[in-house]
Amino acid sequence: MTKIGFIGTGVMGASIVKHLLNKGYSVNVYNRTKAKTDELINLGAVWQESPADITEVSDVIFTMVGYPKDVEETYYGENGIFSADVTGKILVDMTTSTPTLAKEIYDTAKEKGAMSLDAPVSGGDLGAKNGTLTVMVGGDLATYNQVQSIIECFSSKINLQGEAGSGQHTKMANQIMIAGTMTGMCELLVYAKSANLDLEKVLDTVGGGSAANWSLTNYAPRILKEDYSPGFFVKHFLKDLTIALDEANKMGIDLPATTEAKRLYELLVDKGDGDDGTQALIKLWWG
Repeated sequence: MTKIGFIGTGVMGASIVKHLLNKGYSVNVYNRTKAKTDELINLGAVWQESPADITEVSDVIFTMVGYPKDVEETYYGENGIFSADVTGKILVDMTTSTPTLAKEIYDTAKEKGAMSLDAPVSGGDLGAKNGTLTVMVGGDLATYNQVQSIIECFSSKINLQGEAGSGQHTKMANQIMIAGTMTGMCELLVYAKSANLDLEKVLDTVGGGSAANWSLTNYAPRILKEDYSPGFFVKHFLKDLTIALDEANKMGIDLPATTEAKRLYELLVDKGDGDDGTQALIKLWWG
């Protein structure tokens, strides 16, 4: 069976590795904080000392780190993936990163006799835990076909969007939509509370109509419980909105609603809430 390497075992990565282990795959793991792999090692994953070491002993290498700079370091750093022999390997970056970097990795991989895909995901911690992530893939069809069955172990929806970088562009479109639903959800709650309505009844009612959406179903109940634990970090969402608006600027399009959402999340980070989940946006109104 294909040997898998997984670099980045954070909130979502750890759950993905568990699904792969449950499907019987041999999984090598690396994370900058080794302690975050302890549970996975107890479940049968094998620790490796660096991205280069992961690459040497794996056929398909998944990466899921924080920021584009972390992706760059993971692939191009001193002990990065490309410092090892990648001939015949398949590299799959699941980080939400820039289309430009995705294309650069694709070109480097091709030069070195490897294959690469950009494959960012949507679904947050719950999607990763339940194995129902949505995966947006950019790259070659032949490479996609080789890893589709592996990705299906932890996803409910996977589509090849086009050439290298297309997965990242699709994720930006996804984050633009989420920005709108998150601000809408928060303002709904603020308005309903100010009108002295029963918030649980309001959520039950509007969630059964045309206002229903994933954020309302999954994050509004957390807000009512004052649960701001991260399914997806505020600081990472701000990173995504920054990338989306940079790409929009390159294409000469104006996205005023997304620009405002970015401003609000910047305020939240400035307040020191960058490590909270995205539902913490409500704190701008409710403290």
